[in-house]
Amino acid sequence: MGHGVDAKTAATARERLDAVGATDVAATLQALATPSRLRILARLQEGPCPATELADAVGMEQSACSHQLRLLRNLGLVTGERRGRSVIYALYDNHVAELLDQALFHVEHLRLGLHDAPVRGSAGAMTDDGMAAADR
Repeated sequence: MGHGVDAKTAATARERLDAVGATDVAATLQALATPSRLRILARLQEGPCPATELADAVGMEQSACSHQLRLLRNLGLVTGERRGRSVIYALYDNHVAELLDQALFHVEHLRLGLHDAPVRGSAGAMTDDGMAAADR
């Protein structure tokens, strides 16, 4: 199983996906598909940050950073709180940090040639007789 995934969780993932809506999950994952958004989220993992400092920290123009923050906010990945003339941004909750961490762990494991045991029933999983499910 992968990090934090047990048999019960894996068995109900499809049901949970149907209940939540594949479109909503896809939109969230698509938001993570842009390097600039990933850099913003990674910086916000360190703690809340004013929008102007955030743009500098991730090497973006203020207007481009604001555009990405607006999208991330609309998707529920970050929050923004006005304090005087500044807006302080933060990750919405720990789930966002976990999504980013898991994506990073996955890529690092791929680069190192490491992998967790395949999820039972996936294409690479072995059956009781030792044959890969995909080879049947």
